[in-house]
Amino acid sequence: MEPSSLVEAARTLDCIHCGLCLNTCPTYRLTGVESAGPRGRVHLMRAVAEGELEADAGFAEEMNACLLCRHCESVCPSGIRMGTMMEFTRGGLERHGRRPLWSRAARWLGFRLVLPRRGLVSVLAGALRLAQRSGLVRLAPALLGSRGAGLPHLPGVPPASERGALPARTPAQGETHGRVGVLDGCVMPILFGRVNRATVRVLAACGFEVHSPPRATCCGSLHAHNGDLEAARSLARGTIAAHEDLLDLDGTPAPIVVNSAGCGSHMKEYGELLADDPAWSRRARDFAARVVDFSEHLAASPDDLLDAALSGRSADLAGPVVWDDPCHLCHGQGVRDQPRSLLDRVSGAERVDLAESESCCGSAGVYSLTHPEPSAAILDERLTALAATGAKTLVTANPGCQLQWAAGVRRAGLEVEVLHLAEVLGRALDD
Repeated sequence: MEPSSLVEAARTLDCIHCGLCLNTCPTYRLTGVESAGPRGRVHLMRAVAEGELEADAGFAEEMNACLLCRHCESVCPSGIRMGTMMEFTRGGLERHGRRPLWSRAARWLGFRLVLPRRGLVSVLAGALRLAQRSGLVRLAPALLGSRGAGLPHLPGVPPASERGALPARTPAQGETHGRVGVLDGCVMPILFGRVNRATVRVLAACGFEVHSPPRATCCGSLHAHNGDLEAARSLARGTIAAHEDLLDLDGTPAPIVVNSAGCGSHMKEYGELLADDPAWSRRARDFAARVVDFSEHLAASPDDLLDAALSGRSADLAGPVVWDDPCHLCHGQGVRDQPRSLLDRVSGAERVDLAESESCCGSAGVYSLTHPEPSAAILDERLTALAATGAKTLVTANPGCQLQWAAGVRRAGLEVEVLHLAEVLGRALDD
């Protein structure tokens, strides 16, 4: 096995081992072990690249233990791209079969077979809801051992009436000021259909005609984060093809609005993902430049559009309200002020600050399922910070974060409602 197929050796040289990243890293803070921090992981990569370390099971375990929260990137003076480096390394480990057979089979079923197929996702969601309602899911650990340990902790699947794809086209309310595309996604329609519907309702109320192509399902972010770069590239091409012909009112390419921080961060990096594909590299760069987060798009729109839609309405929120920064929004996309500015424009929303709001909640895609104990321990620290605020509503903008916080709040017995930003604005419209 060539080290170059596992590690981007040149990028490891950028690390100056200053240690500024250590206190930002959830796994280092949890363990205090050097190899569990960004600096340590880069050192392991460099050792593999230089032939001093074998890419064995221990190396693979440490690479897979990273949450890819990218907090280290925000403080790194050398500009280390930990997320990109880790995806490359995980991709190499995946290609060389550094996983047990059962794990490879489960990942193939989940990433390759299920997520890209909306119909299959819907069927399995219905089956999971039945298992949850009947209590059968609680038997999973006894039947499957450690492989089924995460199944009882899967989020509750809402009823069929709340699941389903967005309309292909939603007209603007009143005068049309623009046209946008909205990614429906793979998980969002099943677990957070209400968030998708609120997203479209808010955009339409602000004068945007909303398009959501039915053939655009999974953007490939989970695949990339977990090392299946081949599938991630295939899904990226499909996402681009589904949206790239959508034009704004002036004939220029329309913005693609994304309400999932992880998906948006990944889609903004399509140009890098497909850089070596001659047929798609230019299309990927052009598409990535059109991707905007939901809060980013609204905050950049003329003030009178949102203000006219809200017109001083209250969102009927229990206060105080805190904003939690999803990792892939603040660290991945650099979007920090826009969500807060939107919350501040909602009448009656008394916003207070959450300590270390840019720290990871421990969700990290499928991390909460594959590493449930450290994920819960990381969340416990954030729950302590939340309790200290006295907040009654927590607002975020990523499905994994929303699920993680909601589960933690229930476990801790806190009287806190967890909402997506689009739900808050949607409530204000409904007032």
